[in-house]
Amino acid sequence: MGRLDAKTAIVTGGANGLGEAIATRMTEEGATVAVLDVDADGGRRVAAALPGATFHACDVTREADVEAAIGAAVAAHGRLDVLVNNAGITGAAGPSHELALADWERVMAVNSTAVFLCTKHAVPHLRAAGEGSVVNISSIFGLVGSGGIPAYHASKGAVRAMTKTDALAYAPDRIRVNSIHPGYVWTEMVRASTDRAGLSEPDARARLDPLHPLGGVGRPDDIAWGVVYLASDEARWVTGAELVIDGGYTAR
Repeated sequence: MGRLDAKTAIVTGGANGLGEAIATRMTEEGATVAVLDVDADGGRRVAAALPGATFHACDVTREADVEAAIGAAVAAHGRLDVLVNNAGITGAAGPSHELALADWERVMAVNSTAVFLCTKHAVPHLRAAGEGSVVNISSIFGLVGSGGIPAYHASKGAVRAMTKTDALAYAPDRIRVNSIHPGYVWTEMVRASTDRAGLSEPDARARLDPLHPLGGVGRPDDIAWGVVYLASDEARWVTGAELVIDGGYTAR
């Protein structure tokens, strides 16, 4: 038997990177997954590779899109047990005084407002199921600073704090809400950031690997297995928690 048998999950940002790994491992553990993403081609590719999965096009910054996509996912699968708020972007680098307002607002919309919107429209379905799990993908940069990407830090810190208040709000409904805080994981998002910095992959890894005491940046599966745990009944007494998966980055 799988750890997530009979559970239905929504994974936002599921078309690639962490989201794809999360959807894949959850499916392997018995869940039926609905992939939500603005990237229709990638989302359809991921869903097509996973038994029973569906894809639902969704811009998570638009409430009408979120409400419609979550409704369609529940209609397709009959229930909702798990919401994984994974969609996210890095945004512009540089100090706050150089950051354009539009860049700030875009990062906050994707990384924070979307978590609010998806939670808002998932909770009624989780309540209908009698219990549930919300897993919010934050970041180590929701815990510590880096001296750059201020909007990213602010947005991920907001997710961390929202996780804790939602954990308290929905505990009477037996809806658990937890956050995961990944270190650097080699995904398209990290690759795009290092490309913008003019770094080749070997140069980027030479800078990033030593930051993680266990050696090397993470793999998407490192995060995916954390999601599987928090979504499973093994974590029945875990809510409001911060699961840091960072190879020791924040242990200093």
